[in-house]
Amino acid sequence: MNSHLFLGTFFVYIVGMILFGWWISRNDRGSGDDFLLGGRGVPIFLTIGTTVATMVGTGSSMGAVGFGYANGWGGALYGIGGAIGVLLLALCFSGVRRLRFMTMSEELSYYVGANRIVRNVVALLIYVACIGWLGAHILGGGLYLAWMADIPAWQAKLIVALGFGVYCVIGGYMAVVWTDTVQAIVLFVGFFLMAGVAVVDAGGFSAMTSSMDPAALSFLGVDKIGLIPAISLSAVIAVGVLSTPSFRQRIYSGASVGSVRRSFLVTGVLYMAFSIVPAIIGMATYALNPNLENTNFAFPYLATEVLPLWLGLLLLVAGLSATMSSASSDAIAGVTTLIRDVYVLFKGRAPSAGNVVRFSRFGLVFTIGLALAFALSSDNVIKYITSMVSTVLSGLFVCGVLGRFWPRYNWQGALASLVVASITSLVMLYVMPDWKTFWGNPVIPSVVLSALAGVVVSLLTPASRLSAEQALEKISEERKRMEAVEVPLGNKPANA
Repeated sequence: MNSHLFLGTFFVYIVGMILFGWWISRNDRGSGDDFLLGGRGVPIFLTIGTTVATMVGTGSSMGAVGFGYANGWGGALYGIGGAIGVLLLALCFSGVRRLRFMTMSEELSYYVGANRIVRNVVALLIYVACIGWLGAHILGGGLYLAWMADIPAWQAKLIVALGFGVYCVIGGYMAVVWTDTVQAIVLFVGFFLMAGVAVVDAGGFSAMTSSMDPAALSFLGVDKIGLIPAISLSAVIAVGVLSTPSFRQRIYSGASVGSVRRSFLVTGVLYMAFSIVPAIIGMATYALNPNLENTNFAFPYLATEVLPLWLGLLLLVAGLSATMSSASSDAIAGVTTLIRDVYVLFKGRAPSAGNVVRFSRFGLVFTIGLALAFALSSDNVIKYITSMVSTVLSGLFVCGVLGRFWPRYNWQGALASLVVASITSLVMLYVMPDWKTFWGNPVIPSVVLSALAGVVVSLLTPASRLSAEQALEKISEERKRMEAVEVPLGNKPANA
């Protein structure tokens, strides 16, 4: 294995991304809106690029390839769930762009009268969710790089975290958006090329499928996985997309409602087409070597042990692009929540415009450090993601859907939804494992019971006293402090 060449190629690629991110962001004006949301003017082609790159992350690349290695066409379930999620975002939530939210906690609190308790609880959950997603990306990228470069897993995870962390800290949101778009092109070319070559190396499509368990070759691997667990896997990914802060940030930062909606629709179609690629790669790898101890190593095994060196180097870049593009997006979303909401929770006020960028950079270092600590304690990407989504994000999903489409929903109902979702998930994960085995993961019971609790509690308690217009005005007033651009003293007008 050319481990030194793989590691050297990765470092060259990272340095290139850092320099590119710095060059793109060098003319930012330095306001909170610029650093955290790109000035709310991200054009459609960049929104498509960054959304595609964020969608094709650790789970849908290495995790889904490993799942396809073990479960055949079931490897497409991850991509199908993600495509459904982003298409629903386009149809149901792109319109919130006109309300100029900065964080998802602002949005969810707006639905229940700008309630401060809901906003604080949601902010903490969202921050935890961002750390969870970041941990998943560092975990997947670290396992991948460890195999490719033949280094200990903890070193690989540290290198991956430092890699995307540096250009996030230097360039902020616009650096992430542009580097994501470049990485989207790289990873799409790399993954489709890998799938084609892998099938040829496996002896053709018929030879590839003949080596698999016949149950894994059923429609979406349902005969092997089970119908309910298969639905649960797609559902947990769709729920994750609909309630992950980084995708909401794509809405808030887009140039207009129309550009956001069109970019999400294009992303959904592209991602649906992409969904079968990890399954094909996984099955081809199984045909070539059915004895891998860890299915998460299916992707790097194919790249390093089977494919030509030049293609392996391209796939090294493509695979780590998938990881780092998603990780950088979650890092920015996490620090936006940290600065806009968690900071206010503890300080009682938003930071001044002059401090937002500096605080954000410190926050990025802190957030990535926490995620790295979590990633060092796990080694299964899909298990990590599904457990985290069902525990943390199910309640946020219910709050978003009920709040958006049911005006009677109130802050008491929102709190009930959040609490019941997390309790249901934790009970299934640690107290009633037989239920988890039946469902595959806790997301469906968690969402159903969370929605039921939200509806019942909302009906039993008073409706919100603030109208939608009053709630929006309250949130907007709080946000103005961060959105202001401080003009240097020498540039102030004479009457200032």
